[in-house]
Amino acid sequence: MTSNDTTVLRVAGRPVGRYVTRPELPARLSPRPYLHPVTTLSGTAVTELGPADHTHHLGVGVAVPDVEGHNFWGGRTYVRDQGPTELDNHGSQRHVAFQLRDPDGFVEELRWVAAGAELLRERRTVAATELTDTAWALDLTFSLTNVTPDPLSIGSPATNGRPGAAYGGFFWRARKEAEAPDVFTSGTKGESEVHGRRADWLALAGSTWTLVFAGATEQTRRDPWFVRTEEYPGVGSSLAYDERLPVPPGETVVRRIVTVVADGRLDRDQAAALVRKAVSP
Repeated sequence: MTSNDTTVLRVAGRPVGRYVTRPELPARLSPRPYLHPVTTLSGTAVTELGPADHTHHLGVGVAVPDVEGHNFWGGRTYVRDQGPTELDNHGSQRHVAFQLRDPDGFVEELRWVAAGAELLRERRTVAATELTDTAWALDLTFSLTNVTPDPLSIGSPATNGRPGAAYGGFFWRARKEAEAPDVFTSGTKGESEVHGRRADWLALAGSTWTLVFAGATEQTRRDPWFVRTEEYPGVGSSLAYDERLPVPPGETVVRRIVTVVADGRLDRDQAAALVRKAVSP
């Protein structure tokens, strides 16, 4: 089922994700397309939309808190020596067209607009693939091209003076439950050990579900992970971890994240095996 504003992703005929292309949201939330709800194959929701703790967290998508000073993340902006500050600097991601749209995925063109001007043009590719009878993979690639005549750079609260807050890029706001989810990689576990570090894959395990995130290109694997479990459950891949990411005129930044969405609580071996299957050429 599709409409002009919504696409439903399906795996083996089952709906697993709803993609909203033109959400009606206040400017403060940096309006942008998002996936929500995303579910396991048995129907368990593994995303949240606009939760009370962070109303600008919109399921699964691409969000950047600082593109040359413009906020495409939503909410307050972290200002050096000042802290989180309400600014009238929010941008929006505007759906232009689908180059391709099938039940199991799509290719979309978007414009990143702020202060009346287009800064970035994005090509976003999303595909849903069955892995087993209890797991599927969401494959998301985004390409951001600087369409201005001037250099741009992407930053984060971390590059603006708030250590550890290097969010910005691919981001998944997971389902909040009574107990915080477990987080682990092939060699470490726990938020303090995983956050801000590089790992080929990272798993977030809730009560009856597991998400396994993997950088699917060499460049993506170089980006450290942004992880929250105690305050709220969320995982992102950091475009600007300790320094701003320059995007010269006409240049393109490309990242690809594959996420395994599984029923049940996976262990390390199970998570690693599913990632290998999901990311294999």
